Amino acid sequence: MIAIAKARKPATQKRNVASAATAADRARRLAEVRIRRDALFARGIEFIPCAEFRRANAERLATQPPAEAAVPLARTDAVPPSGTAATPYIASLYQTRLLAKEEEQFYFRRMNWLKFRAAAVRRRLDRKRASMRQIEEVEGLLAEAETVKAILITANLRLVVSIAKKFVDATWSFDELVSEGNVALMRAVEKFNFALGNRFSTYATYAIQRHFFRLSHRGRQFRKRFTADDESLKGRPAPEENKGYCSAEQIAMLRDLFAGFLAELEPRERRIVVARFGFDGKAPRTFRELGSQMGVCKERIRQIQGRAMDKLRSLAAEAKLEHTVGNWL
Repeated sequence: MIAIAKARKPATQKRNVASAATAADRARRLAEVRIRRDALFARGIEFIPCAEFRRANAERLATQPPAEAAVPLARTDAVPPSGTAATPYIASLYQTRLLAKEEEQFYFRRMNWLKFRAAAVRRRLDRKRASMRQIEEVEGLLAEAETVKAILITANLRLVVSIAKKFVDATWSFDELVSEGNVALMRAVEKFNFALGNRFSTYATYAIQRHFFRLSHRGRQFRKRFTADDESLKGRPAPEENKGYCSAEQIAMLRDLFAGFLAELEPRERRIVVARFGFDGKAPRTFRELGSQMGVCKERIRQIQGRAMDKLRSLAAEAKLEHTVGNWL
């Protein structure tokens, strides 16, 4: 009997050890689930809402690429244009082709639809009981959305380079501006409303230029303070002001900037502003003419124009347009 008891004792100890290990492993898994659950519910999910996401064919539209879409996006025959600094980074940008309008619309639709689905799935989960499988489902949707976002950013990095070359000055080098412009581009990808039907490059150009205008203003303010504090520079004459007209480059920049302003308006507001001021190359139309075309009274057209002009003034003020043009002249 004593021998039997001694034989059972090691077996019991092994079971106890195995049971303790199982309990420790279960506690570790529960802790991991809790950490990932807390992180998931604390994570912000921002997307551009779109009415078509609630339609029956929403998943098909966000899953099937257009027929002319070509994968992969990389190309081996691209050569940077002459006059462009042939750094490895610049050269690498021209190894990615530009997206066609239909491809661009598809990728923006898919990125926002994936975030919409992730937000919808997360809303149905219990904050304290969500399982690892449910957490991984939401994380998978968000991870795929980030992949699509990376495609959109990569396909538009050349745009940052082309704009940055116009803003290089004593305060900001080309490389610094490219880095700052890339950050602005990433934000623009998040904020772009693809449902309006505009090209992303128009919106992104406006967003990047507005960011560069802010940087230029900050740099000028810094130089003024630095000069005021430097005794060796106080006696030097101030540089002569340029009294000439805006250059062709500056006019083109203003044209792109205003196109970005118009893209921020609602379709009806944009149509009225373009027609009222003849931006479409035609003679400016009267309130009465536009009212007849749009089936409303002329006073309604006047109200919509007033609302649109208020928006344009706010956008111009935010971009410090008056200050920028004043520095050119």
